[in-house]
Amino acid sequence: LLSATIPDEVLEVTKHFMDDPVRILVKQEELTLEGIRQFYVNVEQEEWKLDTLCDLYQTIAITQAVIFCNTRRKVEWLTNELTERDFIVSAMHGDMEQAERDNIMTAFRSGSSRVLISTDLLARGIDVQQISLVINFDLPTTLENYIHRIGRGGRFGRKGVAINFVTLADRRMLKELETYYSTKISELPVDVADLF
Repeated sequence: LLSATIPDEVLEVTKHFMDDPVRILVKQEELTLEGIRQFYVNVEQEEWKLDTLCDLYQTIAITQAVIFCNTRRKVEWLTNELTERDFIVSAMHGDMEQAERDNIMTAFRSGSSRVLISTDLLARGIDVQQISLVINFDLPTTLENYIHRIGRGGRFGRKGVAINFVTLADRRMLKELETYYSTKISELPVDVADLF
């Protein structure tokens, strides 16, 4: 069992299924968000996220980006909505056949697809050098998944940007993320194009 973060509950379960497991634990403070500039957009209401994303999409030049949603249904909905608005996007989630996911990742890695909408399926263990932007359309449901998601940007020594869409209901989670990772997530500046 190998992961950058493992919740205590999972560590406890390993005692029942593994004989003499070896644990190499890194202190939480040593997990780094270095090189990733983190921002939030106060969208207030869930239904305002799509228009906010479309405005953002038209404002910045995207090399490659990943947009995270919490459910397969939301991934499919967002993909359809953006496609109807003539944005070119790809989508991936766990209910897809492995061959289809492989084809989507091949297109994304080659750069023929520049924006990939995904569930947390993509949050762990996938390295794509060109990702400069990660958007959390939905904040992750667990604190541990945040570093896996935004860690897709700023890899291989490159700088990355993470933008979190925050509704009124998400404000508490945003504060919890800042506390958990001892980091500051700033409000997205008006001159967003200058971030890239």
